[in-house]
Amino acid sequence: MLNLQGHKSRDMISLPLDIPNISVKRVSHNEHGDYIITVESTLAGTRCQYCGRELKQLHGHGRWIKVRHLSILGRRVYIRLRPKQYVCPHCGDRITTQKLSWYESRSPHTKAYDEHLMRSLVNSTVEDVHHKERLGYDAVVGALKRSVNNQVDWATFTELGVLGIDEIALTKGRKNYVAIITTRQADGHVAILAVLPDRKKKTVRQFMESIPPRLRPTLNTVCTDMWDGYAKAVQEFAAAHPEVSLVVVTDRYHVAKNYRECVDKVRKRECRRLKQALPETEYEPFKGLMWLVRKNNQDLTPEERVKLRRLFEYTPELKLAYTFREELTATFEMPLTKAQAEQRLRKWAAKVRRYGLSCFDTFLTTLDNWLDEIANYFTARLNSGFVEGLNNKIKTLKRRCYGILRVSTLFQRLYLDLEGYRYFA
Repeated sequence: MLNLQGHKSRDMISLPLDIPNISVKRVSHNEHGDYIITVESTLAGTRCQYCGRELKQLHGHGRWIKVRHLSILGRRVYIRLRPKQYVCPHCGDRITTQKLSWYESRSPHTKAYDEHLMRSLVNSTVEDVHHKERLGYDAVVGALKRSVNNQVDWATFTELGVLGIDEIALTKGRKNYVAIITTRQADGHVAILAVLPDRKKKTVRQFMESIPPRLRPTLNTVCTDMWDGYAKAVQEFAAAHPEVSLVVVTDRYHVAKNYRECVDKVRKRECRRLKQALPETEYEPFKGLMWLVRKNNQDLTPEERVKLRRLFEYTPELKLAYTFREELTATFEMPLTKAQAEQRLRKWAAKVRRYGLSCFDTFLTTLDNWLDEIANYFTARLNSGFVEGLNNKIKTLKRRCYGILRVSTLFQRLYLDLEGYRYFA
């Protein structure tokens, strides 16, 4: 129990210090008004750092150390002590300094204060915490390194469930992509597993091999975009480990982005043509229709449908492309089996080719190459939505921190934003 006394003897309160195995000897103030609490260990003995035997013979005390603790009433608090030292007769009278559970050797903070800093860092920056805590910038960085690993701790996982693989650029316009690997577990919890330095097949395969054998059977699905390196890395890993039954699912929304862009290109081309071919007064109603064309047909209002039909009267090609797009979107909404979905997708592709719509040529090639992975979506309706949501968090984190250039730092900050309140609150 800590007693804090004011100017008069009656102005005194008692607070629990919540530090085990110590007794408070003295409370003083420094020139800044901070509390300096001098304590002494109440533990007798320690283990030899060389042979591991229990030591009882007291040698003396080490040098004075001072570590920062949780603030009290807005004032900084420092714990001051001289650790006990013990002699080991089995190791040539070597000296071992007693270690207490509430601080780490060479750390300027108690463990409780490090945890407080981690709570403060969640959705914040090192710069902000350094100012708010009146603490050195490097001291905050040091607390982050002590408290948060820069790679996944597999011991905290009992199952993996669905993996998501996606990439994000560390710096805008440089194409220096890093791969983000996450897991969505049965309870819906999303956890970060890795930030890989690149998105090469070899790098992703190495990560897959690092998954402990006990967790591999719990992995059932990997959701990715249409990057060949991801799919091949996962497929090679599954082929090399018969105990692993893995399905690669190409994210539905990446597929949709591909075929919807095809229609968007037709819209841009046709609107440029109409602008040149029609008088300005006749073209005026077609201005600002971009979002109407992009909108799903079922979401249009009656007034919007009228505007769209009028546009289609002037551009049959756009109407046809729009119709095919809506047909494909409707297919993804149907409760189909994988086999039924493959059949419908093949029929859709054949129909597009019969009509000679060249705007879908690139997508048709993609569909041929990725048909199996795309159709896997219909098995369990899984997608990379949880990965895309994390990408938005990463972008916010990068803006907040004015850029993050190291993958290890990005992993730590992501882990802290995702798990910080759960582990440090």
